[in-house]
Amino acid sequence: MFVAMNAPDDTSTGSLPDPLSWRPLKAPSLVEFEVIATEAFRRLPAEFRRKCEGVVIRVEDTATDEVLDTMGIQSELDLMGLFQGVGLPFQSESAPVQMPNMVWLYRVPILLYWAEHEETLGAIITHVLVHEIGHHFGLSDDDMYGIERLAE
Repeated sequence: MFVAMNAPDDTSTGSLPDPLSWRPLKAPSLVEFEVIATEAFRRLPAEFRRKCEGVVIRVEDTATDEVLDTMGIQSELDLMGLFQGVGLPFQSESAPVQMPNMVWLYRVPILLYWAEHEETLGAIITHVLVHEIGHHFGLSDDDMYGIERLAE
């Protein structure tokens, strides 16, 4: 709850930033978010990126209703990312041609998570990106955290 009160006439506190400086700030657009995600991917270890050849990375505001229904997720705000495809450990030369493997980053849930935590937006995007690409490789959580540390 917020209670409006008269501000003191003395503005000598000096240590507080301008409380209205937030007004021109906006959440990153889809395009800006994609730029951040591209930079996060570029910072991943080169060997990890090379193995991602052909993986399509997409940014959308939220997951589709179809994806949410398939995964049994009630709210589009509960899914920050998704890997769709056949991971490397499960691919074979004799398998029929399939759609490309895709990693989805969902902007709105990631931004909401960012607003509620102390991490930087770039760190959160990197975490989600590595986690979803990790499904492509069949990596363990420990492997994924190690890759994240190398990207810092």
